[in-house]
Amino acid sequence: MDLFPGFTHGRFQAGGAEIHYVRAGAGAPVLLLHGYPQTHACWHRIAPLLAQHYTVVCADLRGYGDSSKPAGLPDHSNYSKRAMAQDMVELMASLGFGRFHLVGHDRGGRVAHRLAADHPRRVHTLAVLDISPTLKMFESTNLAFATAYYHWFLMLQPPPLPEQMLAGRVPFNILGRVGREEPDLSKFDDEAVREYVRCFADPAAIHASCEDYRAAGTIDLEHDRADRAAGRKLPMPVLALWGSEGVVARLFDCLADWREVAADVSGRALPCGHFVPEEAPAETLAEITAFLRRHPLETP
Repeated sequence: MDLFPGFTHGRFQAGGAEIHYVRAGAGAPVLLLHGYPQTHACWHRIAPLLAQHYTVVCADLRGYGDSSKPAGLPDHSNYSKRAMAQDMVELMASLGFGRFHLVGHDRGGRVAHRLAADHPRRVHTLAVLDISPTLKMFESTNLAFATAYYHWFLMLQPPPLPEQMLAGRVPFNILGRVGREEPDLSKFDDEAVREYVRCFADPAAIHASCEDYRAAGTIDLEHDRADRAAGRKLPMPVLALWGSEGVVARLFDCLADWREVAADVSGRALPCGHFVPEEAPAETLAEITAFLRRHPLETP
C-alpha cells in the first residue's frame, strides 16, 4: 500500500546529511516535519489532501526514516535543531522554494521553531503541533512532567545505555502511549506503523534519535537562551495546535507559552492525544488549511 499516492520520492544531499523526502501538488510550498518515533509517514492522512491546493513536501529529519544517520558528535551539535533546520532550508532551496509555509509536529515542531528563528525570511507561516517551546518545557519540569515525558530524560543520558535499553522497543515505547495510562494504537494505520517499525529496526536510527534528545537538553537550550537574552521573537504568524487529551494540554498553557517567543500566535486544542496528525487528521487539516488561507503566500 502506498501511503502517498501521486507523490514522488527524492533524495537531497544537504551539507550535513542526506535527506529523503516526498513531494506532490502545485502552488505555494508547505513543508511538513514529523516527530518521534515516526517518519514523514505520519502525514499520510493530511499531505495528499493538502497537495490538492499546495506544493507539499514531507521530509524525513536527519537521523530518521530513510534520511542518513551520522554518528553523534561529542557536543551533539550535528543533531542540534539548528543543524536539522539547516538541512530543511537547503532542501527547500534545492526545490526552488526560498520562502514557504512550515508545519511541524513533536520533534519536527522543535526543528521548525529553530528554522523560523534562524531563517525568518524563509518562513511565511509556522504551525506547531502538540508542543510548547523546548526551553519552556525543560524549565517547567516537575514530577508530573518528568513522569509523563520520562523518555526525554532517558534518551538524553550518555551513550550507549539509552540505545541498549531502547533496542527492539521503538516505536512501541512511545507510540500511542504519551499521556495515556494504557497504549492505544487504534487511531494509527497499520501500514504507517509497519513503516515506523522498519525504520527503527536500524540501530543507527535509535542512536540518532537519542542524539536528537541529547541535543535538546544541551546545545538547543543554549540557542534558545541566546534568543531570549536578545529579546528575539518569531515575526511570522504562528498556529499552535495541541491534543486536548495530551500532556501539553494538562501541564502547559500552549498559547501563552508560544506568545513568549512569537509576536502573532493563534490556535486551539483538538479532540485527540499527542499524535495529532494521525489521531485527528480531519480537524488538523481544517485548521492548517484555514490558517494558510488567512496568510496566503504569493508564488511566482
